[in-house]
Amino acid sequence: MKSEKFAAALKIIKNYFVTLHHIYNETSMTQQFEMIAKTFMGLEPVLANELTQLGAENVQPGRRMVTFTGDKKLMYRANFQLHTAIRILKPIKCFNAQSADDVYEGVKTVDWSEFLSLDKTFAVDSVVFSEEFRHSKFVAYKVKDAIVDQFREKTGSRPNISIANPDIRLHIHIADVAPGKSECTLCLDSSGESLHRRGYRQESVEAPLNEVLAAGMILMTGWHGETDFIDPMCGSGTLLIEAALIAHNMAPGLFRKEYAFEKWPDFDADLFDEIYNDDSQEREFNHHIYGYDVDIKAVNTARLNVKAAGLTSDITVTEQDFKLFTQPKEKSIMVTNPPYGERISTSDLLGTYKTIGERLKHQFTGNDAWVLSYREECFDQIGLKPSIKIPLYNGSLECEFRKYQMFDGKMKVFRSEGGAVKTEEEKRQMAEKHRFKKEREFKKRLDEQEENEGADIRDFKFHSLEKREPRKAREPRDSRNSRDPRESKNSRNSRGSRNSRDSRGSRDSRGSRDFNKSFKRNNRRFGDDED
Repeated sequence: MKSEKFAAALKIIKNYFVTLHHIYNETSMTQQFEMIAKTFMGLEPVLANELTQLGAENVQPGRRMVTFTGDKKLMYRANFQLHTAIRILKPIKCFNAQSADDVYEGVKTVDWSEFLSLDKTFAVDSVVFSEEFRHSKFVAYKVKDAIVDQFREKTGSRPNISIANPDIRLHIHIADVAPGKSECTLCLDSSGESLHRRGYRQESVEAPLNEVLAAGMILMTGWHGETDFIDPMCGSGTLLIEAALIAHNMAPGLFRKEYAFEKWPDFDADLFDEIYNDDSQEREFNHHIYGYDVDIKAVNTARLNVKAAGLTSDITVTEQDFKLFTQPKEKSIMVTNPPYGERISTSDLLGTYKTIGERLKHQFTGNDAWVLSYREECFDQIGLKPSIKIPLYNGSLECEFRKYQMFDGKMKVFRSEGGAVKTEEEKRQMAEKHRFKKEREFKKRLDEQEENEGADIRDFKFHSLEKREPRKAREPRDSRNSRDPRESKNSRNSRGSRNSRDSRGSRDSRGSRDFNKSFKRNNRRFGDDED
């Protein structure tokens, strides 16, 4: 009799703890916190729009970044679904510093046992805009020393550093806010490898277009698959593949092998599986995407990458000189990134742009063309008046993204028939004063050695922590580390389950997919000085 009562009591206690665990999971999943999405200069409005559509709150564009609030699910979705984000950061500590010792002490105030354990590795990335802190690597070393020393003082041992494949990635950003005063923001990097590394690129050509920039260019045009899409100088096919992902509303993260948040102690594998296997927002694409290039090596590379992405039914790549381009049979949009004469040389650069203008004028009437280029003299050779010019950076090159609306006949006739060269939004953008001047002045302040993605967030501020989000002590699953990204990338429809993990990295292998940190805004700077 006593044993039966004891068993019944144990069952009650077990159910009680199961209920508590369930409540904890629900609370942890819905806890709101602030995040930072990094991007390229010029793409901030596009990224902000993506975040708003994703359900983010308090969306605020800055310089080369967008801040927003959301829960753990939104953080997973942001990494997985955003086309124009480079990485997603979660701030965990903000503090002032006037010296390297201040940075060290500020980092030591964080209880690092909540994020790290002795059997985990970590790495520190740093970005510095400061007179006092001139070397970003030195700042990273001070952060590392503070974390290691805290563990040694508490346990007598320390976690190790891993530059190539750390379990936890940290990001510290330091910016001057007054003479002799710098503000430091310490973040968890939830992405790991830059999000532009989609995972579908098998081979490349010289100076390939960055995937995030390509997606941003396409989204800037307003195209979401309503017409055919053409890139007459397609290179390795980046614009073609990104266009197909946008047309189908497919998550660009489908091809990636892993994210940094999957190694966090509170990683919710079931929640991420649910996000990964949800294709309810994908849509049919009833048009086609065409890519051309005069270089057969580029054509073969593009075809290989298209096949790796499982998009051969949507994309056709053909060897053809743009001189032979003819009027498409269906309504189309053209988006292209011709050679600039910087990293890619051509025997007749100006002649290439003259050909672009001639082909657009005579063989692309009734359609819109968008051209990204660098040199003003190249645009002059096109010989057409753009309806809008958008400043964009391709790496360190200050480029322009120009729209050409092609109509048949003379401008007066076109307008008399109700045609409009500029939309109201395009008129507003073109009327903005100092738009290009502001971008150029910012470029002068960039460090020559910094990548475009590296120097960003400086026009934002957070308050200190008020309440800390509890964390689950669980080991993340890591069986995907040995996965080959080339596996199962053939048929777009032969999806398999993400739960098997060995098929991850390819959309085609997916099958039936049945600190609460109350950071508040003040005047913290997380980008450049306002002009």
